[in-house]
Amino acid sequence: MATERHDPVTGRVTTGHEWNGIEELETPIPRVVFFFLIVGTLFAIGYWLLMPAWPVGWTYTKGLLGIDQRNVVTQQVEEAAVSRAVWTDRVGSEDFAAIAADGDLMRHVRDTGRTLFVDNCAVCHGVRGTGGPGFPDLAAGSWLWGGDPETIAETISVGINSTNDDTRVSQMMAFGRDGVLESDQIRSVAAYVRSLSGQELSEADQARVPAGQEVFAENCASCHGEDGKGMVEVGAPDLTDQHWIYGGDAQTVYTTIYSGRQGHMPHWQDRLSPTDIRILALYVGALATDGGPQ
Repeated sequence: MATERHDPVTGRVTTGHEWNGIEELETPIPRVVFFFLIVGTLFAIGYWLLMPAWPVGWTYTKGLLGIDQRNVVTQQVEEAAVSRAVWTDRVGSEDFAAIAADGDLMRHVRDTGRTLFVDNCAVCHGVRGTGGPGFPDLAAGSWLWGGDPETIAETISVGINSTNDDTRVSQMMAFGRDGVLESDQIRSVAAYVRSLSGQELSEADQARVPAGQEVFAENCASCHGEDGKGMVEVGAPDLTDQHWIYGGDAQTVYTTIYSGRQGHMPHWQDRLSPTDIRILALYVGALATDGGPQ
């Protein structure tokens, strides 16, 4: 029969295990460990009895308290919808002018519109609506199709060059690639277009402006207007301001004229409710007048 060994320093019993001359003491598990194990076990049993906890075939144990978080969340969503309906019903039924004139109502529109915009539009137009290469700056007030809320709502609904049957359709032809204009004519009209927005031109480009004006009148004025201020009827941009969708430098303007442009915006009619579209239209329309997101 084995004899217990005691540590000569502490006098405590050892386990008999030895590593490099060091023996392991027979150390009891601290009582606090047993305490928390017991408390944890009792809590688990109590939770199992009181709350929904275990799957049972096609259902689950409901618990003595009968609490169902799904029902709680559903009720909270329904209550929030009722609360929002106080003002969303007005947005869905009143005309845009009346909504815009109501400061309290517009606060709701801006708060909700910001969320809708970030979730659905910011990936192209940027969080602040300032756009980027190929995507219009919505905070600039330079509109392709018109900036009143009714028109913006229509654009959001049907899209631009989208798959919607009523989509807005706009395309700039490729004057160089399709052989309509020669390279020198493109350089001349590019110089003229850049002069419309007040850009500083080189001497060579300044000399091309008169010829470019003639090319513009014959090929571009039908869409952009004789004065170059664009036409919202066909979605042609204003060439006289400082806001360029693809860029206003000499090379980019040349590329635009040579290769053409055809932007695309998806239609949101099937993804957003009519009220959400109206909220977005009011929010986007206010980006320019308010100086950006509030």
